[in-house]
Amino acid sequence: MLNQTFLSFDFGIKSIGVATGQRITRTAYPLKAIKAQFGTPDWKQVDCLFQEWKPTHIVVGLPLNMDGSRQPFTEKTSFFAQCLNERYKITVDLHDERLSTVEARAKIFKQGGFSALLQKDFIDSLSAAIILESWLEHSHYQI
Repeated sequence: MLNQTFLSFDFGIKSIGVATGQRITRTAYPLKAIKAQFGTPDWKQVDCLFQEWKPTHIVVGLPLNMDGSRQPFTEKTSFFAQCLNERYKITVDLHDERLSTVEARAKIFKQGGFSALLQKDFIDSLSAAIILESWLEHSHYQI
């Protein structure tokens, strides 16, 4: 099954970045971020993503402190991942997201300057793409 599709999420309280990717080229592409209220996504938008992309696997960025320890937001993210697993009956992996937002901001600044950094939704989704590419590169997921 070489043409598997993956979705990745960069969980946030107001916005959840989303990306899609596939195994063959190990590349990911940012999609439109999902609005959230206090960390609760618009599940109708998430349902639409699942219907459109039909993912075979999900990756959610796991926020950790720089020393690798968990932080309060780690639990909220883990709960979001659990909700995805229960709702869609699909494997969800948590993947270290340390510095993904920093990398996304650097890429956006390089391409569009300071004003481009004001596009918070795009930063979130680019972070989701970075998380997915990292997972694809480092995972031992079998094709």
